[in-house]
Amino acid sequence: MSEPQSSLLTALDLVPFGQNGQEGRFFALRLTHPGWARWRPGQFVMLRPVSFGLELPWARPFGICHMTSRYLICFFQVAGRGTRRMAELRPGDKVRVWGPLGNGFAIEPDTPTLLLAGGMGIVPFVGYVHTHPKPWNVSMLFGHREPLNCYPLDSINERITVDSLRENTPGDLDNFIFGMQERMQDVAEQGGLVLACGPQPFLRMVQQLSLDLGVRTQLSLENRMACGVGACLGCVSRVTDKWPVQEKRGGLVQVCNHGPVFWADQIEL
Repeated sequence: MSEPQSSLLTALDLVPFGQNGQEGRFFALRLTHPGWARWRPGQFVMLRPVSFGLELPWARPFGICHMTSRYLICFFQVAGRGTRRMAELRPGDKVRVWGPLGNGFAIEPDTPTLLLAGGMGIVPFVGYVHTHPKPWNVSMLFGHREPLNCYPLDSINERITVDSLRENTPGDLDNFIFGMQERMQDVAEQGGLVLACGPQPFLRMVQQLSLDLGVRTQLSLENRMACGVGACLGCVSRVTDKWPVQEKRGGLVQVCNHGPVFWADQIEL
């Protein structure tokens, strides 16, 4: 695993997804390669465009969407001042990137693996399916509220089978939960692995099902982060008595450097 490092990268392009007129909210930002020797899907970066200046002093955390031998891709949704400014980036703009940070998802090539994504939780699974040595053992269930063209789904569909369900009514959510339970039951019977990323209410459902069904499950948490390296204690979560370090059982750990990926039976949500 590469040690985290700070790099000043160059924006290559900013590709809008699902735009309606000028009201684009979803973007893929492609940056020059940061020079890391290795990385793992599920890790993240702290990203700060130079154009933030003194007005926006804090970097923003973003899950790594994908990285090739030539560039790094981050996918984001405009949700506040920082991401609004990022949506104004142009080719050639400089961006300070600190990473790769945290730990990533388990990759078990011969194990049936189910990916569960809620909304923007789809992002780290782009890199996951492209780096998995046996993608035919991987499938995905994707729940979302925005139109499908807002998300980087095509690059996942190229590699694995994806079933998606858009939530428009309360009944749609019930159907999604039922489908998720069925799929997790199948994986449990095969001794497989479940990986989930999405908003906390979604992760709570996955966690409860995983404990009820006895299926090995990892959850990627989306806690707010300020420093990204465990110094500020702003992203802590409580761990259970299953946590591997006995002295910390029942205590608080920083999500940024002990996560963001946790085994479902080791973390409280």
